[in-house]
Amino acid sequence: MAVIALTASQSLTVNAQEKPKPADTEFYTPIPAVVTPGVMNNAPSDAIILFDGKNLNEWVSVKDNGPAKWILNNGVFTVDKSTGNIETKRKFTNYQLHIEWQIPSNITGEGQARGNSGLFLASIGSNDLGYELQILDSYNNKTYTNGQAGSIYKQTTPLVNANRKPGEWQIYDVIWTAPVFNVDGSLKSAARVSVLFNGVLIQNNFELKGPTQYIGQASYEKAHGASPIKLQSHGDKSEPISFRNIWIREL
Repeated sequence: MAVIALTASQSLTVNAQEKPKPADTEFYTPIPAVVTPGVMNNAPSDAIILFDGKNLNEWVSVKDNGPAKWILNNGVFTVDKSTGNIETKRKFTNYQLHIEWQIPSNITGEGQARGNSGLFLASIGSNDLGYELQILDSYNNKTYTNGQAGSIYKQTTPLVNANRKPGEWQIYDVIWTAPVFNVDGSLKSAARVSVLFNGVLIQNNFELKGPTQYIGQASYEKAHGASPIKLQSHGDKSEPISFRNIWIREL
């Protein structure tokens, strides 16, 4: 085997060429788009406004796909249980969602019959089909923990209970990663979700087992694509819930 000897000057040149530089790990494209943040939970400049207190034009009735008929008053809207669930006209895949909700201060009942509703992060059919983030008064109200506020219903308990009192506004900030399916309909990657509840992390990139099931285990039985976001008009007899300041950023 031949051995190549380097002079001192050649050795220094090679070492200088091989030495890493800060610029080796710097890049200048792509340049992130400029987004102006909102103030006090208001929407950032690139958000789609789903409700700003003026109308329900971004929502439809799940029952008949007609106009959403929930009650609009003083910049908020309230569940009208006689008209059923509502969902967005638009369909979404991956997104950041902000929504504020309020349990009435005069709430009665207990357990699941205490201001029950649901935020379906992807609605995949009529009635209560989809992936449900539970809405409920859990300030001082015992129920099964994977059914309390902040749970992914019947799948996982929130990391902590961050509820405010009934009558106060509650805030969900959601990061949703939709499931992906192969061409043959089999699951390629499961849905994931992170949730901040009143500014507190309660779901940390949780991997969903499938769409919500009231009875039995969840599973991904049917492939789907982009989906509306749905709000539930629950069948219990407790006082109806109100919503305000809803916006979304597609990711």
